[in-house]
Amino acid sequence: MPTFLQTFPGIETDLVAQGQLVDIVEQGFDAGIRLFEDVPKDMVAVFLSGPLRFVTVASPDYLASRPAIQHPQDLMQHICLRQRLPSGKRYHWEYQQGKQQYALDVPGSLTLNSAALMTDAAIAGLGMAYVPERYAQHGLDTQRLVTVLDDWTITSQGIALYFPQNRHMPVALRLFVDTVKATTRI
Repeated sequence: MPTFLQTFPGIETDLVAQGQLVDIVEQGFDAGIRLFEDVPKDMVAVFLSGPLRFVTVASPDYLASRPAIQHPQDLMQHICLRQRLPSGKRYHWEYQQGKQQYALDVPGSLTLNSAALMTDAAIAGLGMAYVPERYAQHGLDTQRLVTVLDDWTITSQGIALYFPQNRHMPVALRLFVDTVKATTRI
């Protein structure tokens, strides 16, 4: 966005940040950004990131006094930091190993709507968090967080910019897409 705004200062940009999966055409948006897996099939997608790995993390202090975690079902005996989706539903933690798949509505007394807040709460020892690895990376690098269930990790294809393929593309959107393609390093 900074490169686009500096290169094309005369173009007005209206950026709306929300977590809900909306119909961008119905809502009057030229484009949207979401996980590639959630991009509607009739849209054109341009990757903004490489694969996005989800990790289960906790502070070493939290884990020191709790039962070992070898299998996703073991989480049912732990305090988990749950996530509320913009739709109002609670996110079920997803795991896969080979053909085995689990989507768990984990127990916990704290529900948050932000991966950053979930990571901070895990660092503070309030429970286990399930977040994109990029949110937990600083805590992992400083050893304030550790991962569990690494062999059950799920990876998203990444984040994508998307827009309708069967509509006239406004010049500003074409310039934005070209800027994204030129500046994104995956």
